[in-house]
Amino acid sequence: MGKLQDAITGLLPAVLAAEIRPESCPAWLYRPGRVECAGMWGTVSTIYSALTGLVLPERAPAREWRRLDVLLTYEDGRRQILEVDERQHFTGVRALALELYPPTVELGFDAGQWLARSRALTGREPGGGYAKAKPPLFPGTGGRHRQRAFRDTLADLLPAEHDWLPTIRISDTEVGAVLTAPDPASSLSSLLGQRGAPTLAA
Repeated sequence: MGKLQDAITGLLPAVLAAEIRPESCPAWLYRPGRVECAGMWGTVSTIYSALTGLVLPERAPAREWRRLDVLLTYEDGRRQILEVDERQHFTGVRALALELYPPTVELGFDAGQWLARSRALTGREPGGGYAKAKPPLFPGTGGRHRQRAFRDTLADLLPAEHDWLPTIRISDTEVGAVLTAPDPASSLSSLLGQRGAPTLAA
């Protein structure tokens, strides 16, 4: 886990009344294709084509599996994804994907803030391994940026198709504010409550 993700995960037991599973992934998001995307297939395909100029295959390649930062299972059985987004998640291609989200989709973060920061950092994306090609779905320079933006899109758009709560996102700058607050746990509790976490610890 990254340092920011690790810091937030360490605070969660004091904040949420939930089972906390770091570095996990629900089956429907492990390698999602047409079946797993369900009613979002058309939107997901459009976003993939906008990011790559390619046609999204109906079955995901074997190497496209992934993990998420944290999976939460609440006492009433509801489930939710929590992701900590570091700077590399704010890119020009992430802005492009966000612009294509359906206006009615429910999100556990302020898409306007994510879009504004992604636009502000367009052209200043990190290079090296952060931008390497990731074939077969994301070939060429910048492939990792496109892959990351697409995977974030899937984690944002698919939960409602599988009766999960909207994915919560916390940015790196928000993590910094939480960790430097006089009471980090209370600060995180307040933030998660605003983002839609349904069951806060007593």
